[in-house]
Amino acid sequence: MRIVVDTNVVVSGLLFGGAPLKVLRAASLGIVDLFTSNALVAEFSEVIERPHLDRKFSEANTTRRRLVSDYQAIVTVVNVAPLAERVSRDFDDDEVLACALAADCEFIVTGDKDLLVLSEYRGIRILNPTDFLAEIEL
Repeated sequence: MRIVVDTNVVVSGLLFGGAPLKVLRAASLGIVDLFTSNALVAEFSEVIERPHLDRKFSEANTTRRRLVSDYQAIVTVVNVAPLAERVSRDFDDDEVLACALAADCEFIVTGDKDLLVLSEYRGIRILNPTDFLAEIEL
């Protein structure tokens, strides 16, 4: 099963745990195949630099560089062409949709309401982490 996990879920899973972490563990165990784009890796790297996350890194006894490295170890980066038309209410979210199309994914896992409201895009189901885990029975 091929999936794209939105940046908000990656950050939440790696720093806070819960259902987002279970999704990432499914990828690390090979239960699902996780795909991303260079733009989404860059976004992830940028988001985890935010100062309000400093305490979480101290608590987790890890570094930002290590977190990026751990994430890159479980994902496959695909080349992404921009969408021909704007789809999401938030233009930046179109990168997630384009990545899922480029990787021929079945699911996008996100906590972003601008994506969740779509529920599906060109046959790709869009679910939050809890609903995705229920869908794959984890």
